[in-house]
Amino acid sequence: MKITKELSGLLSNNMYAELAKRNLKRQSVRTVLAAIGIIIGVIAISSMGILGNSLKLSVTESFADIGDKLIVSPAPGEDYITDKQIDQMRKVSNIENIIPVSTSGEVIEYKDGGTTYQTYVSVYDIKKEDLEKLVELEDGRFFKPGSTDCVVGYSVADNMELTLGQKIEIDDKKLRVVGILKERGMGFDISTDSGVFTSAEMYEKLYPDEDEGYDQVIIIVKDLDEIDTVSDEIDERINKKDELVTVFATNMITESLDDVFSSISLFLMGIGSISLLVAGVSILNVMLMSTMERTKEIGIMKAVGASRKDILKMFLLEALFLGVIASTAGAILTICGSYLVMELLVRNTSYLFTLSSMFYVTEGFFFGIATSLVGGMYPAWKASRMKPLDALRYE
Repeated sequence: MKITKELSGLLSNNMYAELAKRNLKRQSVRTVLAAIGIIIGVIAISSMGILGNSLKLSVTESFADIGDKLIVSPAPGEDYITDKQIDQMRKVSNIENIIPVSTSGEVIEYKDGGTTYQTYVSVYDIKKEDLEKLVELEDGRFFKPGSTDCVVGYSVADNMELTLGQKIEIDDKKLRVVGILKERGMGFDISTDSGVFTSAEMYEKLYPDEDEGYDQVIIIVKDLDEIDTVSDEIDERINKKDELVTVFATNMITESLDDVFSSISLFLMGIGSISLLVAGVSILNVMLMSTMERTKEIGIMKAVGASRKDILKMFLLEALFLGVIASTAGAILTICGSYLVMELLVRNTSYLFTLSSMFYVTEGFFFGIATSLVGGMYPAWKASRMKPLDALRYE
């Protein structure tokens, strides 16, 4: 703020700065029209950047809870993961939790009076204490070990109109719903929303012929920076001779999403920059008209001792003032407009005030100034090259 005041004071004492201000005021209609072009351009670039960045933040936030996990699955040709392989995983450092998972696809039924509801779900055998680390409850409680209780995903409960205490059927075996999970959306570890979770004992009754292994193992690492090291060490320990398991690091998803949405942001900003190009042409036109109208004035200034540098400075200052004022207005309108849109549509303005979003506003601001200066360069150069006698004779 202090630097801005000092700069303002310096310019106010500069004769050419005062002339630049006077000329902008004298051609107020043209100045306003040129400024509107820059304002629209700044808004377009900044808002497009904020839109792309908000999409990126929203999606990566949705996947934030899976970025610290490794999913270990049987390699092609292998049926399941063994207890021995899990013991080998436990020897790897920087692992917080190892969660073995058994799962089967199944159609479940729920009868309510004369109506029978059916839906396809994934039935999971996960220990209660492990399930608590992966999901959150919307209502009720988790199942007790050895019981016939179950916990159902949000989509299952919603589609079948299930409430706590009701019973669902899987292969003529009844399970009592004691908990409903919070909606989580897409996941790459377990299908939470479309899942039914029960105890190991109940799962064994449902699928007595299942192999004594696990369909996958979810590994939660202590330090996200070490996830690749943990993945490599597991691969080295278990796949030393033959490929028995495949290890998938979920942080690859978030990294890919970052790249995709960064590209989307650049693309959207590229579209927005077209309006700044139009604004630049508008400024070029305004400044050229100004140069022609002020030909005699330029001749008089040169006749009394103004140098080419002085004339060039005066015209560039006009372009600079126009760019700064219009870009500031554009940046303010972008922030206010984005705030209103986010508040009315998504009820969440937190993404707007992140450092990455403010970067796009700043970028739009400086692009606006740069466009104004580039648009004013040729007219300024042309004015500075005028010969005093030719300028004074101009009609």
